Amino acid sequence: MKRTRRTLSSEFKAQVALEAIKEIKTVSEIAQQYQIHPNQVSRWKKEFLANAGKVFDSGNEEKEQISLLKKEKEDLVQQIGQLTADNNWLKKKLL
Repeated sequence: MKRTRRTLSSEFKAQVALEAIKEIKTVSEIAQQYQIHPNQVSRWKKEFLANAGKVFDSGNEEKEQISLLKKEKEDLVQQIGQLTADNNWLKKKLL
């Protein structure tokens, strides 16, 4: 019988990582409680701590991305206008 692989949500991983950070229980106890391998608990804890600073930077990144998309939209609208004008000019020349 083949076992299927479990997919765990981000919220679950964060909960386990936070519990490991609190250090109330050992990594082995946490792993046994959630039925995962102790190495996985340590890996999630390390990844959580490495990416914790990004939580506060998300607003700035979104604003930058929005401004880049607006600029790209303006450029594309300008190109469409130029191509439409060129197309109309070519139609008049052919007639």
